[in-house]
Amino acid sequence: MTYENILLEKKNSIAYVTVNRPKVLNALNSATLEELRAAFTDIKADREIRVVIFTGAGEKAFIAGADINELAQRDAVSGKEYAARGQSVLDLIENLGKPVIACINGFALGGGCEIALACTMRLASENAKLGQPEVKLGIIPGYGGSQRLPRLVGKGLANQILLTGEMITAQEAHRIRLVNEVTAPAELIPRAEAIAAKIIANAPLAVQYTLEAVNRGMEMPLAEGLYLETALFGVACATEDKKEGTTAFLEKRPAQFKGK
Repeated sequence: MTYENILLEKKNSIAYVTVNRPKVLNALNSATLEELRAAFTDIKADREIRVVIFTGAGEKAFIAGADINELAQRDAVSGKEYAARGQSVLDLIENLGKPVIACINGFALGGGCEIALACTMRLASENAKLGQPEVKLGIIPGYGGSQRLPRLVGKGLANQILLTGEMITAQEAHRIRLVNEVTAPAELIPRAEAIAAKIIANAPLAVQYTLEAVNRGMEMPLAEGLYLETALFGVACATEDKKEGTTAFLEKRPAQFKGK
């Protein structure tokens, strides 16, 4: 597929997805959203890709929010459909079965913040600013912000961010555990690549099952989450990678995982 609004590059088992609309601060319109769906569907099916690094073009913005021109045209019916389409793309990102590292290089507002929330982990440059300013436009988050944000930072802090519509700095986002780390702008992608390299060294299926255990388990009572963990542990024990991993450990050599 030819992309007009995003860039997709694959190398060293990493897929680099970049929203490429810097003139409009990488604003998220419907066309861009559908290109993201196509890209992540491709990545999900590509066995060679183990980790995704997701960012925005330029130094000013990760994704500065939705396309307001599009948003202004929504009524009750089309607005609900608009939110549902966006949520389905973010669900694809969150449940990709492969870690997605958001590299937040500037503004991550509205839908941009919501996409970051759906990623496996978030790194931010020192100049990043995050927020959910929807209330300033007379609407509420539509791509999962009202649900994922409180799960990450707690109800009180989430309400403060959601109800004031104010931006927070990268440093404040780190303090409240909205982002994992803050780096110098030039170190953002290299730091993500360093994390990716450590993940790639591990068993692909074990990484996939761990993500499933965390994502699904977060929505379950503890007893059900523990049961899910035992089931996935059992499945992992039946893989060739488990046999290779334990054998390599006992033989004191690096494991050669095959994702089987």
